[in-house]
Amino acid sequence: MLPWIERRASPTPPAPPAPSPGTGTPSLTTRSLTRLLAWLLTRLLLRLRGRLRRRVRDRAPGLGAGLLGGAIAAGLGLGALAVLVLALWVTSPYPDGGPDGALHLAASLWLLGHGVELLRTDTLTGTPAPVGLTPLLLPALPVWLLYRAGRDAVDVPREGPGDAPPVSPRTAWCGVMTGYLAVGSLAAAYASGGELRPSWIWTAGAPPLLAGLAAGGGVWTAYGAPRGALPRWARVAARAALRGLTVLVGGGALLVLASLAWHGEAVRDSLLGLTPGWWGRLTVALLGVALLPNAAVWGAAYGLGPGFVLGAGQVAGPWGTPGTSAAPGALPRFPLLAAVPGEGTAWLGWAVAVVPVAAGVVVGCGVAGAAARERVRWSWPRVVGVVTAAGAGCGAAAGGLAWVAGGAMGVRGLARFGPVWWQVALAGAAWAVGVGVPVGLLWWGVRVLRSAGAGAGAPGEGVGEASRARAAGTGAPSAVPAPKGAVEPEDAYDFLPVDPVDPVDPVGPVGPAGPVGQVGPVGPAGPVDPVGTVGPVGPVGPENPVGPVDVEPAVPARPPRPGDAPAE
Repeated sequence: MLPWIERRASPTPPAPPAPSPGTGTPSLTTRSLTRLLAWLLTRLLLRLRGRLRRRVRDRAPGLGAGLLGGAIAAGLGLGALAVLVLALWVTSPYPDGGPDGALHLAASLWLLGHGVELLRTDTLTGTPAPVGLTPLLLPALPVWLLYRAGRDAVDVPREGPGDAPPVSPRTAWCGVMTGYLAVGSLAAAYASGGELRPSWIWTAGAPPLLAGLAAGGGVWTAYGAPRGALPRWARVAARAALRGLTVLVGGGALLVLASLAWHGEAVRDSLLGLTPGWWGRLTVALLGVALLPNAAVWGAAYGLGPGFVLGAGQVAGPWGTPGTSAAPGALPRFPLLAAVPGEGTAWLGWAVAVVPVAAGVVVGCGVAGAAARERVRWSWPRVVGVVTAAGAGCGAAAGGLAWVAGGAMGVRGLARFGPVWWQVALAGAAWAVGVGVPVGLLWWGVRVLRSAGAGAGAPGEGVGEASRARAAGTGAPSAVPAPKGAVEPEDAYDFLPVDPVDPVDPVGPVGPAGPVGQVGPVGPAGPVDPVGTVGPVGPVGPENPVGPVDVEPAVPARPPRPGDAPAE
């Protein structure tokens, strides 16, 4: 446990330490100066945050902007924890050390929020004790700051809505990571001089992993969250697994709240007996709130069946496993630990099983609903396969959360706290697949029958299919016939009937009827051309137009016949 909790684990408050020139209870002047320092630091952080954010937005995107954004994210996270720890140290009735010790503790807690295991050096035996149980509420602020830094490193004004960001994702991600880890390295070096010292193996692995995932999520969002070539069934399975995991953790949180209410008296006695003052109790309450996400995961593991480990030989589970009542006093006094159920019974196991059953129902219905909405109807083996994949993903995610939510709180009896991750993963997958497959098949069958019935009996089904077929150029109407007397939307505005125009095609042969044109050769046969020589008589034209006169003899022109007299 944390040192300031262990020192106050006794029901009777310890006597105030005798003041000494170097350490002891700070004077009124020192407290006033520390309060002023905390207030000034808070104001400075807020003003610095606003100015730096404006500068980053006005700055051209690139590696420099990513470096600055990552450094700002790390500084804001460290500053927020420093202000909180300084405020608690100032108001504590028995503070340990001076402001330097409080700042060392803030840096250590910041590293603990990134998953780094800490080592306590001020133990009674002198052997360093590990502190690896990370309150899952601590990483919330660093993750949010890193996400914003990654998004701001890419999210700049663009010329058009479809233009790509002017900076590559690799450049933005590397810039944010480098700036954040540079500040984190300085914080780790500073925290190594305190009572809670970071483990360098965990320091080298945990913060880069957390920073890379959070900053990568921000960069990915800034690029429009591309999904790549992920197949449709994989996306459906991932969404169903996420929904099942949400139901599982939410049900675990409800179990924790129910247990806190059931053991309310023991929880109250633990809180009142842990620290004497109201400010110390508020500190313990804040720590309990930070551990509530861990308790929700522990509750989910309890509902799944494996339960969770409470030290060497202590397992709390719903199926008759021995609880903390088997060894009273083996656990430290803490409100959340006081709400741990005792020895499980059969009715308790079946009562809490409603949580994994609900998660399996959500997984099965999620896959079946997506399958029924597909254009190409899924077969039942495909539905079973996708539900199985979703259940396996839900179990794997639950196992990962169980691994993150547990850790060591000391040595020997406190060497392991929390659920066993592989047991939770197997139990979660078994519940999700065992419940999800039959529920998914049943819901898929209901949806298919409902859609088939609606398609067969719905009025107006198939209207406009012929028009769509003509527009597509196929010329074939749809297999679904239109009802009698139905009018298509396109044909309602067609005033000129198209079908009657078809008889016009026979008019085409009228063209060849132009054998009249063959009369033309008769024209050259006419010796009428010599008759045209009468043209010189044209001067008489003014009195009598020759045109009509000339035309009249030419009109009766015809080929000579055998009985005609020879022309003179």
